[in-house]
Amino acid sequence: MGLFGRKNTESAATTTATLPVDPALAALTGDYTIDAAHSSIGFTVRHAMVTNVRGSFGEHEGTLRLNGSDPAASTASIDVKIASVDTGIGDRDNHLRSGDFFDAEQFPLMSFRSTEAAQLGGDKYRITGDLTIKDVTKPLSIDLEFNGTATDPYGNERVGFEGSAEILRSEWGLTWNAALETGGVMVSDKVKLNFDISAIKNAA
Repeated sequence: MGLFGRKNTESAATTTATLPVDPALAALTGDYTIDAAHSSIGFTVRHAMVTNVRGSFGEHEGTLRLNGSDPAASTASIDVKIASVDTGIGDRDNHLRSGDFFDAEQFPLMSFRSTEAAQLGGDKYRITGDLTIKDVTKPLSIDLEFNGTATDPYGNERVGFEGSAEILRSEWGLTWNAALETGGVMVSDKVKLNFDISAIKNAA
């Protein structure tokens, strides 16, 4: 079941005009609020050239607007509180919040605003938008898998997605590093972002 329309091409536009809307897809239409208690936004980065450090941001909020009749019009918006970064080690988290990295006091939020979405096949999608970290905004594409829908025990209608993307942190001004005696650097430039999203449909 598709959520986001395929990229616009002449043939895709013709198909969209002639095929009826999937009723199950149309039923998803509406505004959703990301359930932060059942969602996670995290990252993985290579440390000292030999191992990975994983972390997450405990405080975030966002919305989805799903349009089942015109899936390409669906949008996503997410804001992440930088100070909520958690790698399991307090000193490291404080360093990440400092001016060497995120400078959380001056730039408290990391944000994503979608601009385009496309179906890659089956339940796999790619959503593209603007990622802002500190005072730098650059495009980012996130590969997503639609995990389906469910009504929870409290009567909430939920949708779920999981996905990932890779960035070079230096492109967003996160350039701090330290050289290793054996060669290489302390922190890799490449960072993998991970998303596991559960969102609740807003009341009509």
